[in-house]
Amino acid sequence: MAVFQYSTVAIFLFLVTGFWDLEVKRHEVFNELAETNRIKYTPIIAPRGKILDRDGRVIVDNHSSWTLILSRENLKAQHLQEIAEGLHLDYEDLTKKIGRYRGRPKYETIVVKEELSPADLAFVESHRGGEFFPEMELINAQKRLYPQNGMAAHVIGYTGDISDAELDSPEFANQNPGAVVGKFGIERQYNDVLEGVDGQRQVVVDNHGQIRETLGIKDAKPGRDLEVTIDLDLQTVAELAMEGRRGAVVALDPRTGEVLAMVSRPTFDPNKFAVRIKNSDWREIQGDPNKPLLNRAIQAQLAPGSTFKPLMAIAGLETGAIDDQYTIHCPGGQSFYGHYYKCHAVHGAVSLHKGIAQSCDSYFYNVGNRLGIDRIAFYADQGGLGHRTGIDLPGEAEGVMPSSQWKIRNFRQKWFAGETISVAIGQGAVAVTPLQLARLIGGIAMGGIWHTPHLLRSGTATDKPHEWALNPENVQRIRDGMYAVVNEGGTGVRAQIPGVTVCGKTGSAQTASNAFSKGHKVKDNAWFVGFAPRDAPEIVVVALYEGGEHGMLAAPIARDVMKAYFDKKARLKLLESSAKPVAARSST
Repeated sequence: MAVFQYSTVAIFLFLVTGFWDLEVKRHEVFNELAETNRIKYTPIIAPRGKILDRDGRVIVDNHSSWTLILSRENLKAQHLQEIAEGLHLDYEDLTKKIGRYRGRPKYETIVVKEELSPADLAFVESHRGGEFFPEMELINAQKRLYPQNGMAAHVIGYTGDISDAELDSPEFANQNPGAVVGKFGIERQYNDVLEGVDGQRQVVVDNHGQIRETLGIKDAKPGRDLEVTIDLDLQTVAELAMEGRRGAVVALDPRTGEVLAMVSRPTFDPNKFAVRIKNSDWREIQGDPNKPLLNRAIQAQLAPGSTFKPLMAIAGLETGAIDDQYTIHCPGGQSFYGHYYKCHAVHGAVSLHKGIAQSCDSYFYNVGNRLGIDRIAFYADQGGLGHRTGIDLPGEAEGVMPSSQWKIRNFRQKWFAGETISVAIGQGAVAVTPLQLARLIGGIAMGGIWHTPHLLRSGTATDKPHEWALNPENVQRIRDGMYAVVNEGGTGVRAQIPGVTVCGKTGSAQTASNAFSKGHKVKDNAWFVGFAPRDAPEIVVVALYEGGEHGMLAAPIARDVMKAYFDKKARLKLLESSAKPVAARSST
């Protein structure tokens, strides 16, 4: 009895001590833990801003969907295998994602799967709660909705989960694991503008994890809408013109630098990236030899061929190396420094106007030989060749504009005069992107004013153009020569538009040596660059048709885009004029 009595007293004292520890000594600590188990914080995902075209039409929108998140406060490792199987997720990927949150505060949740299907929702609803998987929670989120068939995909880009490498970069210093950020294109360039600020819902849950009461809501702050310079009408026409082809189209307003259309083919479907892209889809895109993720408009660095000749002409005129009366005889080729350089035809007597209109190689061989590489490089540098244009898109390429210094710097060799002959017709080491070529020709047509290409609609006011004043008479000679290319039986007659003074220049650029091309059936790239109207340019268009062989086959692509521009301008003018009498009648 004594032992029993002492034991009872000891147990009682032990319980009283524990009670004292729980309710008095550490009351605040355990009360906070209890409240944590009772009160949960559910994120409210902020929708990204919409992307609109120059007329305010929606290019990229959002749509409502269900997203599954895991609460780390209730997370049990033994549940992950079944959750992965039920939602058709890769178990290793899921565990890696959870591992990225080590060291993060417990209240931060983990986004497991977005755009839940009806089958996914059925699994979650039947398994979440205290009896099964209390860590599973459903939230409503706004997900990206991109145009179908990859339209404008290289301009728009796509979003995705932030990677470990991005988390370590200064660009994403304010982001947390699991954040959805812009990965490509406009989505990446203007991520800070488009992304919103997530909100939070504070709720009371029972021991089964079911919500019993909402204590408070901090609303999400949506991202800001972004208006870009793209014109959906021109973009659609350019997309259709490039259907089934490989290459790019760029349309610029040379007066402001606004990008009116930009197409790169082949393309990809950014909707596949809007949620976690399937491994099979990613492997297919990565393994495609046509490189659909390459934005050819700003990243393809290729020889421009004869589209380079207007630059040669203006450089020759401005330096005095030639004048508009300078004439050579073309028998089908010319010899320089012990080597014979072919021309594509026998042109006879050729002056500047005919040289541009008929794209006579022999004429421009002589112009290049008179100029020398460094004077050519100087004017190319003024027009932006060999440098990024500064467009507001990530990943732009620099291109190549050779010079004597360039060769010494890169190859530790001197420049030989014979190398200039190939450069004079846009071959040799010179390489441009379609955007660079559009800016170059647009700036020459504007008399030596080169604006920075941009996609943000409000960017016009901040643009300070590069200016190198050109002699107006020389500029007019170039315009007249390029007008002849299209309208006087030149090589670009397929670019004609009734009632519009289109100027242009075709180009066929080799991608390999003649011997290699014959043996491997490698076709030349086809280029066309054009602007209109002749004396007051409003639009410049470059079309690159890879493997198109002849520049005349690229001309209709640019023509379609320019025609769409002037047709729309005429429609708007007609609507404006028809609206004025109505307004006048209503006022009387």
